[in-house]
Amino acid sequence: MSTVFENIITGVWPGRFVWADDLCVAFATIEPTSPGHVLVVPRTAYDAWTDAPSDVAAHLMTVARTIGLAQKAAFGVPRAGLAIAGFEVPHTHLHVIPLRDETDILLSKAAPASDEELDSAITALRKALLS
Repeated sequence: MSTVFENIITGVWPGRFVWADDLCVAFATIEPTSPGHVLVVPRTAYDAWTDAPSDVAAHLMTVARTIGLAQKAAFGVPRAGLAIAGFEVPHTHLHVIPLRDETDILLSKAAPASDEELDSAITALRKALLS
């Protein structure tokens, strides 16, 4: 059975991507804790991040850092946060979150965003990644 992330990666379900390479992708979560919240997801499904090979885990972190720097530029936030929980979907994913304050890292704060909000945030993030 495919995970929601495998369906997004393969194009079965839509996704708002900001990154794609041979090992991973990054796309907007539809329930962000703050505008610009994205998930960095390996193309191969590993149940837990500790199951991923070291080179894949290191690559995910490098991509998350690049996106975090772009989030700081795009959204004028003082920090970019990183959370790895993995309870929602059994496929490793890193939450990279623009932080205005400490509450933005709380995944329990996640709420659905409108298409317009998601599109606006992802457009700003893509622009910052290309700068």
